[in-house]
Amino acid sequence: QWTGSNTHNNKQPAGDGQAGDDGEGTTGTDRSNIVEILSRNDNYPVPYEMSKFLKNSQVIWTPHNGKMSDKDLILYLASGGYYTCFKASDCGTSSLENKEQLSPLLNNAPASFPGIMLQFKSPAIHFYMCSRNNNFTNRSQKGTFIIRS
Repeated sequence: QWTGSNTHNNKQPAGDGQAGDDGEGTTGTDRSNIVEILSRNDNYPVPYEMSKFLKNSQVIWTPHNGKMSDKDLILYLASGGYYTCFKASDCGTSSLENKEQLSPLLNNAPASFPGIMLQFKSPAIHFYMCSRNNNFTNRSQKGTFIIRS
C-alpha cells in the first residue's frame, strides 16, 4: 500500500522541505509502482519470463477480491494499480484491453495504491524498484524483499 499525490507544492518555500521539480512526471504529482529487478545494481525490470518474485508467491487478497494470474499480478503492480488484468473477460473496464494506454511516467495511474497481500512459497531474496522515480542520475527507489521460513 502506498499514497502518492496530485497536488504536491513544488514552489518555494514548499512547506514540506521538498521544493523543486526533480521528480519524473507531471508537476506536483507523485506516483509509484513495483517492478522486479535482478539485483539492486540493476536499473531495468526483468521480463516476465525471468520473473522469480511473483512466481514464488500466491495472491491472498486484492482490493477487487479477484483471483489473479502471475501475468495479471505483474501488470497490476507495474502499472501502480491502473490495470487490474490483461483481458476484459477477466476484469472488465479495468483491463489492458479496455483502458486508455498507461503513460510511461504513470501520469494517469492512480496517486494511491490500495495494496495487495501475497504469501511467498519458499525462502528467497527478491529485488524491486519504482520505474517512474528511477532516472539513473539523482534518484533510485529500490528495495529488497527477504522471505524467511
